[in-house]
Amino acid sequence: MPAARRAAVLGSPIAHSLSPVLHRAAYAELGLEGWTYDRFEVDEKALPGFFDTLGPQWAGLSLTMPLKRAVIPLLDAVSETAASVEAVNTVVLTPDGRRTGDNTDIPGMVAALREHGIDEVEHAAVLGAGATASSALAALARICSGEVTVHVRSEARAAEMRRWAERLDVTVRIAGWDDAEQALRAPLVVSTTPAGVTDVLARAVPERPTALFDVLYDPWPTVLAARWSAYGGAVISGLDLLVHQAVLQVEQMTGRSPAPLDAMRKAGERALAAR
Repeated sequence: MPAARRAAVLGSPIAHSLSPVLHRAAYAELGLEGWTYDRFEVDEKALPGFFDTLGPQWAGLSLTMPLKRAVIPLLDAVSETAASVEAVNTVVLTPDGRRTGDNTDIPGMVAALREHGIDEVEHAAVLGAGATASSALAALARICSGEVTVHVRSEARAAEMRRWAERLDVTVRIAGWDDAEQALRAPLVVSTTPAGVTDVLARAVPERPTALFDVLYDPWPTVLAARWSAYGGAVISGLDLLVHQAVLQVEQMTGRSPAPLDAMRKAGERALAAR
């Protein structure tokens, strides 16, 4: 059994993070006595100083934006997956002081889709163009054989998505937000927008919707997800994503595999129901 270690989620703010709930549930299920997982509010300026305080008892860190990019210069190595989107959400710390960065959001998205029977799609649509959208593009690069239509709300975001598409070798068509209702007819729709933004689109859900991946988990369900589900479409939630990416984090930080997916999901569901 690995010796007791520490891990934490860092960000600013991180008040609504479910990471501690998921990781602690995994430790309990795996019998990792003495392992702890906490959360710290750390901004970009304070990040280097925080790293200086980390001793050999630390096993890993989870990071939220904007730390996912700010952390990269502080690392000894970065995985190809993380480098592809210039975002690290997982840092594994070894007793000898080595710091390795990875991105579990991307394979977490793929795993969540596959859990719902979605292994490949001919084309897809993405709502929004923020940081999560770049991870969505990277995930779609693994399962989408054709074009991805990205609906954006500004030309600046459009330019950013074109840059990511070229970097990730994904065929992307940029469309305006005024045409976002058309996205709902795609075989797979990935919504990466903040809470409330897609509410108005719920009225346009087709009678036979296919699959919606809404990365939000609180509040849940979103108005769009509720209508989608009511019409019989498949819905993948932000909790699905959060759990699957946390599973990969736990495996990397503890060296134990497989991580207890079901126990972690149930812990997350209980925590959300209690809010």
